[in-house]
Amino acid sequence: MFHVERAPPQTADVLVVGAGHAGLEAAFAAARMGARTTLVTLRLATIGRMPCNPAVGGQAKGHLVREIDALGGAMAEVADATTIQFKYLNTSKGLAVRSSRAQVDRHLYQRRIHQRALATPNLTLLEGEVTALLECGGAVVGVELADGTRLGTEAVVLTTGTFLKGSLHTGMHARSGGGNGAPSADALSASLAAAGHRMGRLKTGTVPRLDGRTIDWDQLRVQQGDSPGGRLGFVSEPSSLPQIRCRVTATSEATHDVLRAGLRHSPLYGEQATVEGVGPRYCPSIEDKIHRFPDKGSHRVFLEPEGLSTPEVYPNGFSTSLPVATQLLALRTIPGLEQVQVVRPGYAIEYDFADPSDLTPALMSQHVQGLFLAGQLNGTTGYEEAAAQGLTAGINAVRWHRSEPPVVLGRDRAYAGVLVDDLCRLGTREPYRMFTSRAEWRLLLREDNADLRLTPLGRGLGLVDDRRWRLFEARREAIARGQALLEMPVNPGGAVDVWLEAAGEPAVSKPMTLAVLLQRQTLPLTELAAAAGVDLSFLAPDEAEQVLITARYAGYLRRQADDVRRLVELAGLGIPAGFDFGSLSGLKAEIAEKLTLVRPETLADASRIPGVTPAALTLLAGRLRRAL
Repeated sequence: MFHVERAPPQTADVLVVGAGHAGLEAAFAAARMGARTTLVTLRLATIGRMPCNPAVGGQAKGHLVREIDALGGAMAEVADATTIQFKYLNTSKGLAVRSSRAQVDRHLYQRRIHQRALATPNLTLLEGEVTALLECGGAVVGVELADGTRLGTEAVVLTTGTFLKGSLHTGMHARSGGGNGAPSADALSASLAAAGHRMGRLKTGTVPRLDGRTIDWDQLRVQQGDSPGGRLGFVSEPSSLPQIRCRVTATSEATHDVLRAGLRHSPLYGEQATVEGVGPRYCPSIEDKIHRFPDKGSHRVFLEPEGLSTPEVYPNGFSTSLPVATQLLALRTIPGLEQVQVVRPGYAIEYDFADPSDLTPALMSQHVQGLFLAGQLNGTTGYEEAAAQGLTAGINAVRWHRSEPPVVLGRDRAYAGVLVDDLCRLGTREPYRMFTSRAEWRLLLREDNADLRLTPLGRGLGLVDDRRWRLFEARREAIARGQALLEMPVNPGGAVDVWLEAAGEPAVSKPMTLAVLLQRQTLPLTELAAAAGVDLSFLAPDEAEQVLITARYAGYLRRQADDVRRLVELAGLGIPAGFDFGSLSGLKAEIAEKLTLVRPETLADASRIPGVTPAALTLLAGRLRRAL
């Protein structure tokens, strides 16, 4: 970081560095809020590229994408326009853990979001390498490019992904790079460290890309998408593209024998291991899998076409950094891949990240005012986690520029709030991935109600345009009308009892509303309402679903909302130093161990520790109140 006595002439209100998913959402948000925004990237041709799997969403990630969309972000809309297979996951499980996943044409996705960037008012794109941050009086005042150009601004959002001191590893061969043929950015890491940020090393992996024309598809089990397909966005149209079928295969002992024999040339496990960074626990490489789970005879591999106009196939589950020859030999032991050709080999990428506990909940640096960090730079993994952070950082960069208070989403309001709070409060020692289990209020934070939770906020920030707002208001009003109609009283012996008897259901035993009667899990909404003389045909399918959820799960939703209110009231309750968490009767040993290790100072601090449940907090609150 360079200290300057005088700021360079201002060229932008907000300057975003990096044009991956985090950088694009940050830039779109800042520009849409009316700020003059400049987006600087190493290569304009790689804007919005999907370097990993060709998919958006997934377990808990779908929640993040829906929240981004509800706030006026771009990811869901672009994904919906380029989806080639859609699946709604965990449909046999509870509402809280159901998530959407869209496999997209990665080339169309990149082209579409690049075009959106070019067409966005208030947004200027610039190709160049940012090598240093400029600081004056403890605040960022601009950046310096590799050619010596200085760009002045009051707010900088860094979204450098895996490019800081990036190193690519295939077997024992290592080379500098940030992935996908782009160069590494080495100088900026030193600038962050000089500013006081604690830097570390992480690792992630890629899969080899396969030539689909050399795969024997006929012998493999088909993985169908949903029909009809769904959508990630609340107001965008479902994809009109042809929908594809994926296939699934699996490794065998023969595969594992090849992989084990190649470990001596692995940059992770070889005699001269060259990778020091910590890899993602929940997305391990294939060599990690056979090393950590030696008794497991096979591992599934999902074959996902990368687009409609390319033969390239993504073997999801086969991330590797072994030598190219070993990769090919191992792949050819897998059913369906006996004659496969590798288009591009897999590799590991090691890179610098900044400890996110050096950030405020607004994602602003605690060391340099006006400097915001987002995405993999903060130790996360995944497009969706990056995009959610980018949107948050972009919003708060504009608000910093305008001397307005930051926007901080609470853990009870959004998965994005859980993500940011986990990072800033706890930091991370390994690539962070979002899971539904991390959200203690997940029943309130469902995919289906993300717009009801967040679109009014997006409108107030200037992120939600008039068309989206009109559609949202119409949806909200329809849902409210449907809920009001379900308050109609139902008495024993009436028309509803006749319908219930014909349906083989017990009659109404006492006066109640239709909403209460719908808490019987087997009763369909529209048919029951019609039997009572209530017409709900004005509800769109997603609106009817929202009305049914509110009625059917009213008790659970009310209980969780009460828990949130109670914990908010007790958030400042202090925990004495040396408190014996193990003495709490009914507290699980693993939770007591976590609390003892972290030593939270208040109940609010305890609530942010992953795995500490609302029930555990209630126990703790009860003991603390008795001690007062």
